[in-house]
Amino acid sequence: MSHARRAAFMTLAGISFLLGVIGAFLPLLPTTCFMLLAVWSASRGSPRFAGWIRRHPRFGPAVTAWEGERAIPRHAKWLAGAMLVVSMLVLALTVGQLWLKLGLIAGLTLVGLWIVTRPEPVVES
Repeated sequence: MSHARRAAFMTLAGISFLLGVIGAFLPLLPTTCFMLLAVWSASRGSPRFAGWIRRHPRFGPAVTAWEGERAIPRHAKWLAGAMLVVSMLVLALTVGQLWLKLGLIAGLTLVGLWIVTRPEPVVES
């Protein structure tokens, strides 16, 4: 792999990890999806960094549950559901065009249904 490509993957991994850490403190910013992106890109740019994320006590369990079982922990499902409902309320109150409002809310509803139907990890994280 070229140096430029490795650097691009590492940059993406670093930015994704940083956004995931910020998301751990800001309720409207997701954490797990950024950590999954960080691990994916770090695996291509720096396997050592990817391993560190997988072993991280706060972020690692959700990442390894997804990678190993395609599972989402129950607490993450509840949090995602709550954030989706808040997002739908904000859209309902702020988007003017009815077709756009309904389309966005329908899309978020489908995302919520997909999350709810994912299995929970065998060993809860």
